[in-house]
Amino acid sequence: MDTKYSRLLYEYLLKTGMEQFMASYINLIVLFLVILVIAWLLDFVLWKILRQFSIRLARRTKTNFDDFLVANSVPRYVAHIIPLLLLFELMPLAFIGFDYAGSIILKILLIFSVLLVLTLVRKLLATVRDYLRTLPHLRDKPLDSYIQVFMIFAWIGGVLTIFAIITDTTIWKFFTALGAASAVILLIFKDSILGLVASIQVSINDMVRIGDWITFEKYGADGDVIEISLATVKVQNFDKTITTIPTYALISDSFKNWRGMQKSGGRRIRRALIIRQKSIRFLTSEDIESLKNIELIQSYLENRNEKIRSYNKENGINKDLAINGRNLTNIGVFRKYIENYLENHSAINKDMTLMTRQLSPTPQGIPLEIYAFSSDKRWESYEYIMADIFDHLLAALRYFKLEIFELPTSLNPILDKIVETK
Repeated sequence: MDTKYSRLLYEYLLKTGMEQFMASYINLIVLFLVILVIAWLLDFVLWKILRQFSIRLARRTKTNFDDFLVANSVPRYVAHIIPLLLLFELMPLAFIGFDYAGSIILKILLIFSVLLVLTLVRKLLATVRDYLRTLPHLRDKPLDSYIQVFMIFAWIGGVLTIFAIITDTTIWKFFTALGAASAVILLIFKDSILGLVASIQVSINDMVRIGDWITFEKYGADGDVIEISLATVKVQNFDKTITTIPTYALISDSFKNWRGMQKSGGRRIRRALIIRQKSIRFLTSEDIESLKNIELIQSYLENRNEKIRSYNKENGINKDLAINGRNLTNIGVFRKYIENYLENHSAINKDMTLMTRQLSPTPQGIPLEIYAFSSDKRWESYEYIMADIFDHLLAALRYFKLEIFELPTSLNPILDKIVETK
């Protein structure tokens, strides 16, 4: 009997304890869900209140900083703070008697808090970036690079904090283990580290700004910089395609920045006419008299011809041959004509370098180079000005009996010569 009653008592106690355990477990789940619902409702109400308040505030204030706060959803993440604090206060009450589960929930809440802080910081930095871009003196600065550098350190600190929360250890111990794995980390994050160093150097040395026109032949980039980030620089080419360049390439390779030209008083025109050597000759008296009808060089020819004639007469030069003494040549007079033409051209900046120079002879002929600067630096205007100048000069060549070099129209130059004579 004693054994029977003892067994029945044991079974009763076991049943009663299990029922109590199940009852407390159900109470835990119900209380946990109630707390979550309360926190969610509080979060929803706070979000609605903050949203209406922020929108009204943005409409009433003159500054557009609060407009960017709303656009970047900063009030939405601020609304999470109070419900999160409420969870920290109420969750320990729900997990009384379940210490292990309570510690896990507490760690989850702490990790969520770290992620919320990081997200809120990122949104605030994005708001500051958007606002600063509206300021004229900061519009061309690489603000994305600064924000990304800051966020890298913020995320490193956040990851270390999360690691310390999960492992119940200190961050300093993690740094000790990190030193042993530094070589692997450097290999994994090589591009990020190079980009970080490059971004700092680009910013400090003011090598590239947003809006600069750059030419980077290695990457096929020729256009305006539209974005500078930690890892890449985006260039919108003139054909509307976008080229992505690694940021560290800006300090390791050579590229051309046209900012200096855009800030100067003009855009350079540097192009040569290739003159056939056989068409170059001395000018006769008849040629000079004929060229005096050209107004731009009329006074030049009169003064220059008089000086040459006086020099030859004083020195007793035999002018039976044109090569003797001093003479005018058709290419020399044409060069002077170009200079006068450019000086009278309304689209040429007269305060910058302006000259016409003769380059070294080539197998094709004598390059006669125009070196000047157009006042209008816009691409389409620049091309129009340059084309207008060379249209005129190409048409003016025949008045000086000069010819432009052209490749033969057939493989038989003798036959071409016969056709020209006929």
